Amino acid sequence: MKILGSFLRRPEAGAILSLLAVIAFYVFFGGVHLERLVKAASWVNFAANLGVVAIPVGLLMIGGEIDISIGAMIPAGSMTTAILSGYYGLPIEVGMLGALSIGVLVGLVNGLLAVRTAVPSLIITLGTLVGMQGVVLSGSVLLTGNTSVSLEAPYWAKFMFGQLMGGTHQVIILWWIAFALIFAFVLHKSRFGNWIYAMGGDKKSARNAGIPTERLTIILFILSATSASFVGMCQAILFNSAQVSGGMSYIFNTIVSVVVGGVLLTGGFGSVLGFFIGTLTFAIVSQGIYFTNIDRNWSNLIIGTMLLLAVAMNETFRILALGYPAVKKKEVRA
Repeated sequence: MKILGSFLRRPEAGAILSLLAVIAFYVFFGGVHLERLVKAASWVNFAANLGVVAIPVGLLMIGGEIDISIGAMIPAGSMTTAILSGYYGLPIEVGMLGALSIGVLVGLVNGLLAVRTAVPSLIITLGTLVGMQGVVLSGSVLLTGNTSVSLEAPYWAKFMFGQLMGGTHQVIILWWIAFALIFAFVLHKSRFGNWIYAMGGDKKSARNAGIPTERLTIILFILSATSASFVGMCQAILFNSAQVSGGMSYIFNTIVSVVVGGVLLTGGFGSVLGFFIGTLTFAIVSQGIYFTNIDRNWSNLIIGTMLLLAVAMNETFRILALGYPAVKKKEVRA
């Protein structure tokens, strides 16, 4: 019971059990060969691109905020890289720096508006989402006369950001793992992590305790937007082109991944390991249907149902985790 209670108290407990439940469903009811699923590159590549964005968005949600402008920042990063280094022929370093810079700029705007106004971050980032969509579309047409731009990156850029390892797995998988390790240390082993949890629990109390909540909020928004533009940059280098469309699905996918991973929409609860596993769970749910014997026409219904069950399971185990110590204490007194 002690081991079980300790496990249930962890934010990622629901995510781990959800992942196991999803795999079991596909194996026993969908006829999936587990070895084939594990070796498949499609869902891992999908998870890595999503996971790079999900981790900083998850940190932001632990801090009590949300960012949906990521849907526009991915094509913004792709198009900035392609226009600067593809259309205008500037060194790839310039295109990459431009992509990351636009992420920093949009994140800074989001953060400043969040701390200087009383407008909820959902509304603020909805505004920057729509605004950046317009900027990307009109800017592309104005500068290039087209909505898609080709790009030919040098070998070193391909090697670091856009190669296929073994001909199937995207190198961004390694970036995802590296970012997960870095942010796990920041969130769970540094004072900044304690500040994020405190800010999400009660921002006013955190501010009164001397935590720089405004500066921290701005940094988290910058990380969120820049991670999305980084993914867009990597996609442009990988596919040798960029388009103004795409990225909107990341909004829903990211939020679902981090919620399945254990974060609360009210803030103050979650873990990087939970985000990592939640992203894997979502990737297997959404991509695993193609490895089953199930009719593809049922895919959306299955995805929606399984994700709802995963979120419900996560919430159930969170409640059990919060109630476990109290029950144990009562039993000792008796």
